[in-house]
Amino acid sequence: MSDAPSTTATAPAPAPPGTATAPKPEATASPRRPARLVPARLPARLLGRLAGKAPARPPAAFLAVATAGGVAGLVLLVAVGKALALPVLIPPLAASAALVLAAPALPLAQPRSVVGGQLVSALVGFAALAVGGSSLWTAAVAGGLAIGAMATARTPHSPAAATSVIVVLTQPPALRFLGLLALATVLLVLVGILAGRSGRTARYPAYWW
Repeated sequence: MSDAPSTTATAPAPAPPGTATAPKPEATASPRRPARLVPARLPARLLGRLAGKAPARPPAAFLAVATAGGVAGLVLLVAVGKALALPVLIPPLAASAALVLAAPALPLAQPRSVVGGQLVSALVGFAALAVGGSSLWTAAVAGGLAIGAMATARTPHSPAAATSVIVVLTQPPALRFLGLLALATVLLVLVGILAGRSGRTARYPAYWW
């Protein structure tokens, strides 16, 4: 017979009768954490995309002066209109005030463009009205022609294109409308000058002519 040790596994000996056996510990699974739908910190590149490419928010002092100036300028136009018993505030002038007070350094906000652009566009509107009559078709053509006329006159002022449309649709008296429009734009420029002297916004105007 061979003297090599046997490799057969031997079963554990049974416990003697009357001996309590300890229960086998059961394997406990670790609790699964719910997956996070939104990461705690978004990557910097993603945050940059969400922020967009818009310019940074202006300082609080700039916002306060621009807002107060815009309110003051438009309320002034209403007061002048009440005193004259004539409509002075028209919608495009609110857009003009936004440029003068909130973007005083832009070419579109300079006095040459504010006053000149509004008057040039109004003249285009009256010319279109005389040729095509008062209709939406004529108003659309007048608005487009006003863009080219302002560019030719070097008085770009985007809100003024709407003035030509208003002229065609409302058919106001030409001389009175032009006089009130000139007065209103000059008043807005003066308000812009006062706001620019506050030291909280850019110096206005950047140029006169």
